[in-house]
Amino acid sequence: MSDTNRAIDASSNRASEGLRTLEDAVRFSLDRADLVERCKALRHRLRTAMERLPAGRALAHRDAAGDAGREVRGDREGDREGVQGVAAAAIRRAAEALRSLEEFGKLVDADFSASCAALRYAAYDLERDALLAFGSPRRFQPTLCLLLTESLCVRPWRETLQSAMEGGVDMVQVREKEMSTRALLARVREVIALARPHGVAVVVNDRVDIAVAAGADGVHLGTEDLPLMEARRLAGTGLLLGASTHDLGEASAAVEAGADLCGVGAMFATALKPDRVPGGTDYLRAYLGRFPRTPHLAIGGVTPANIGALALAGARGVAVSAAICAARDPGAIAVAMCEPLRAAAAR
Repeated sequence: MSDTNRAIDASSNRASEGLRTLEDAVRFSLDRADLVERCKALRHRLRTAMERLPAGRALAHRDAAGDAGREVRGDREGDREGVQGVAAAAIRRAAEALRSLEEFGKLVDADFSASCAALRYAAYDLERDALLAFGSPRRFQPTLCLLLTESLCVRPWRETLQSAMEGGVDMVQVREKEMSTRALLARVREVIALARPHGVAVVVNDRVDIAVAAGADGVHLGTEDLPLMEARRLAGTGLLLGASTHDLGEASAAVEAGADLCGVGAMFATALKPDRVPGGTDYLRAYLGRFPRTPHLAIGGVTPANIGALALAGARGVAVSAAICAARDPGAIAVAMCEPLRAAAAR
């Protein structure tokens, strides 16, 4: 029986350690209290399950020095891709350990084994929710996103885009609501070809299918578009998912659904959406206070004249359309809008 008890002891330790590592990852990198609580709850349930066994029996069979697996390392044991990689390895280790507890538990106590099986399925759900909360590896904080709409451009759209990128635009959202599907696909592919040499990310407004087909970096979804989780089911974490938000309720729903980037607005009155009541810097400050780690773009009526107020309120990124598209010198406008944001970030 000593081999069974050694396996149970080692597996319970691995499961607990994995859950605690995941807990720290979602606590310190995501600030997600709900996920932290779920990790704690699973660890508590594991302790309760272990109490079904005779006290101290597994511990008495521990032999860390004589463990044949102590020095065995997998090919990727020392390879972690950021905190998300740490979290992924931790929860998978925990789930595997719970499976081992379930199987060896069958040799000593059927109820204990059943408890470990239930814990394993709960760990699978936690893995899904925690890893999706980390979002896409493409996630980053843009400084200036251009909402590119040809009809608003006073110069040819390609010239507008090129000049804007030279001025500091680091994300382009292709926003062409009237184009046919084939025309939009061709446009997105052309924008990507122009943007890639500059290292500029390209996202598509509304259309997950176009973003995937064109090889874009992401898609931006409005409150009436495809839900974020449905978009993840279609595209996985390969796409950066942006979400429009107009209050803290919408922002909270977007962040919990795994949004990589939140549009925060409207900041000011805008001709694009004249019926949208501006939330101004009050909403921006509230968003930043609640979700400081989720990238954002302050949007709605942003111009060189008012961007300073957004920078003072803490904005690290903004999205603009007419301010650049309708400019004779898009690059100069881009420079003027990037400067206060970068200056504020450097303070």
